[in-house]
Amino acid sequence: MELINTTEVQVPREAKYDRKAELQAFDETKTGVKGLVDTGITKVPRMFVQPSRIEDSTIHSNKKFSFPIIDLDGIKENSIKRKNIVQEVGQASETWGFFQVINHGIPSHLLEEMKDGVLSFFEQDTEEKKQWYTRDLTKVFTFNSNFDLFGAPVTNWRDTFTATTAPIPPKPEELPSVCRDVLLEYTNQVMKLGDTLFEILAEAIGLEPNHLKDMGCAEGLMALGHYYPACPQPELTLGTSKHADNDFLTVLLQDNVGGLQVLHQNHWVDVPPTPGALVVNIGDILQASSLITNDKFKSVDHRVLANKVGPRVSLACFFMTNFVATQRLYGPIKELISEQNPPNYRETTIKEFTTHFNNKGLDGTSTLLHFRL
Repeated sequence: MELINTTEVQVPREAKYDRKAELQAFDETKTGVKGLVDTGITKVPRMFVQPSRIEDSTIHSNKKFSFPIIDLDGIKENSIKRKNIVQEVGQASETWGFFQVINHGIPSHLLEEMKDGVLSFFEQDTEEKKQWYTRDLTKVFTFNSNFDLFGAPVTNWRDTFTATTAPIPPKPEELPSVCRDVLLEYTNQVMKLGDTLFEILAEAIGLEPNHLKDMGCAEGLMALGHYYPACPQPELTLGTSKHADNDFLTVLLQDNVGGLQVLHQNHWVDVPPTPGALVVNIGDILQASSLITNDKFKSVDHRVLANKVGPRVSLACFFMTNFVATQRLYGPIKELISEQNPPNYRETTIKEFTTHFNNKGLDGTSTLLHFRL
């Protein structure tokens, strides 16, 4: 029998994966995920691959659950309708942390123009768009891919711009001309809607209508335009990882592609794109699992699936004041605290809360755990 000298067999070793180098190279292109797609890739790069297969944890539960849609028609004119709306919003905020609103007062043509504005920014000339690419969070307008690119465990399949429009209105030159006018007009309308929503939420927890507004909840607004390109292997990655929002309240405009899911009763439930509707969700800083209402309202985990159909665009308006220099402390509202309902969270500033969120990134854990008593 002839023995094979195995010492002579050269087994090639797999090259060590350098994630940091891949992230750095991706960031330096300043073209985001869209830039990758434009090169014609047919496989998702390793930096985007989720540790577990997406479909294994997805349960489509639309038949089991009916996602709340609330009609705001008559909210200002009809006291009976207003009482009913307050009850509906209160119940949705306690049980879902999410709801859709229709007849919200923002014209449908403006909704369409805003979606077109997001699309126009991301699909403009690459060299023009690159001028706005930055990771400097102090800028009024930023464009990049994944704010937590170098800190998160996995990269999301999306590009984003952010625009801070309140409380200090931006100068025209601080916003890109391709979407400037519609962004200012739309966010101005969302601020008005926010006033109404904060009144309803205050009434729903038994406070005076202006209570939350007087606390500064409606002062600041940051608009986040998301662009999710078509993905060649959507089962391997996510458009946005599981997270809860680090704000008081979010008002989301989404197109008809779909992909947004809310974690409800341990089921991932699709948020159905509804013509003319806006999606509203409670943020971490406002309500429960949250600081101010001491866990009465729910700030709920949600995510966005990647999709072979694309691009998907959305514009999320975050009511938040982390860009205002203030030492105001936020914690459970004193009127809601009692021996039977002791505080669950320590007081914190918005800056401290946001800094912790940004440093942590979208790692699947709750920012609130850091502030729990």
